[in-house]
Amino acid sequence: MAVIAPGAPRAVPSKSLWLFALAACALLAAAVSVAVGSVALEPRSLFDALWHPGAQSLAHTLMWDIRLPRIALAACVGAGLGVAGAMLQVLFRNPLVDPYVTGVSAGAAVTASAGIALGLSFAFVPIAAFGGGLACALIVTLVSAGESGGANLRLVLCGVAISSLCAALVTIVLLRAGMSDSITILGWLAGGIDGRSWSDVALTATYIAAGFVAAMFLLRALNVLRLGADAAAGFGLHVARARFVVLAAAALLAAACVAVSGIVGFVGLMVPHAARRMVGGDAAWLLPASAFGGAIVVLAADAVARAIAAPAELPLGVLLAFVGVPFFLIIARRPVEL
Repeated sequence: MAVIAPGAPRAVPSKSLWLFALAACALLAAAVSVAVGSVALEPRSLFDALWHPGAQSLAHTLMWDIRLPRIALAACVGAGLGVAGAMLQVLFRNPLVDPYVTGVSAGAAVTASAGIALGLSFAFVPIAAFGGGLACALIVTLVSAGESGGANLRLVLCGVAISSLCAALVTIVLLRAGMSDSITILGWLAGGIDGRSWSDVALTATYIAAGFVAAMFLLRALNVLRLGADAAAGFGLHVARARFVVLAAAALLAAACVAVSGIVGFVGLMVPHAARRMVGGDAAWLLPASAFGGAIVVLAADAVARAIAAPAELPLGVLLAFVGVPFFLIIARRPVEL
């Protein structure tokens, strides 16, 4: 039997192994989520519904028309928010950043809620949300520009201010909208993915896939931006252009998620921290780890939201706030290196 000497370095799981473990955990979370709901189903009924999609039964309807689309959306939203948060943290070199904190989600919520009130088709709601999220992201970037320590403080404060302004604008939209639209927008703002169909899944997955493709082409830029603006320029990177493109890709991912799930905060803040501890700061490993980690968090949170007060349902955004706010306070007290 081998003996490890005191002080000797311990074996560290490889990055590939961490990714495999995260993917397996995401599948496990999806499998558990299938069995959770206000209507209890026996395991045999669940398996029969999965293996016989053409069957006509209550279990089939619950599985294929309600639970599976919801699980697919939860995975998409979690992956999108996780990757968007990782990109923003690298871009701003700030561990306190995510789409929620920087006001990107709030800006997307304003234009998305306005689109809902105006009767805009869901296919175009993410486009409207993208415009609002990108506009707020640009404002925050311009105000907090700089490499000093005060830039990080300005970033967070500007994000808080922008979020407050966006909340006021959403209130105006609610006051101007009809009763039915107001109820729809209020329920949507609380955060949740209930009542969605496969068409919603397809549209959301399309936008998020576009954001992921853009992120793949930005891996080198993200890794260079981690070194700071001066070092990035020394490596031949056009810093201003790279920052805008990264910001646009992150805003697109956040907008696609906000359009379908409402305000779901802190996923993009928490997940990249855990992923960075597993696979390091290299964007080529950090982004996929953040995608799997985000999917796990939202799948698990959605399952808990359905089970904790069944047959009623706790809004997803409310549940994640109870976890995310303490996490934010801990990180703010003891910031980590990127």
